[in-house]
Amino acid sequence: MKITIAQLYPRDMNLYGDWGNTLVLKKRLERRGFEVEIIDHNPGDSTDFSKIDIFVGGGGQDSGQTIIQNDLLARADELRQLAKDGVPMLMICGMYQLFGRFFRTLKGEEIVGANILPIETIAGDERMIGNIVIRSQEFGDIVGYENHSGQTFLDKTAKPLGQVIKGAGNNMTDANEGVRYNNIIATYLHGPILPKNPQIADFLIGEALERRGVSSDSGLGKIDDTLANKAREIALKLSR
Repeated sequence: MKITIAQLYPRDMNLYGDWGNTLVLKKRLERRGFEVEIIDHNPGDSTDFSKIDIFVGGGGQDSGQTIIQNDLLARADELRQLAKDGVPMLMICGMYQLFGRFFRTLKGEEIVGANILPIETIAGDERMIGNIVIRSQEFGDIVGYENHSGQTFLDKTAKPLGQVIKGAGNNMTDANEGVRYNNIIATYLHGPILPKNPQIADFLIGEALERRGVSSDSGLGKIDDTLANKAREIALKLSR
């Protein structure tokens, strides 16, 4: 069986090693015997989103967000429906912001988002940067690296990915980080996030397999995560 992964706007939204998330998904699928196709979707491409099993998006500067805005809005209805249908997606930093209603810059300009996630983001004067650890009831401790000045605020009914143990998170006030919606994981954690958090990679893979009629119990054979776990142990001990 072939699993297709789409990278959204990697030409403009791929900072801090976010490509590594796609590589982890690819390698973990291949080690379980699946064929993998990776499709890059950039502005103007006519990608058939209905054929995609997993969507991945990365971080980018304000200029990158502006470049992709029109294409994202043109495809927003498709992505919104796919999200409602449970297609697994991993959105990092800039793409996390643009999956919300808007990102407001320091100059007061609004970059309109796809309105898929119940969030709004406002640029701040202070940069939130450094190692971060969050605790999730669903995934346990999640480790990564954050680097953003945008402050993201979730609607009251929204579910965060986790609570901040070390670091800043979505903003400087509520100690939440990321958001969970259907099978979307959206977060500020770079690093990239998946090499040190294989439990999240396997969640995305498992949901993709389930949608293709393959039980995650049978499709997700055990993988030796010794190196990933060692990296987690080191990351948990790092200072901010």
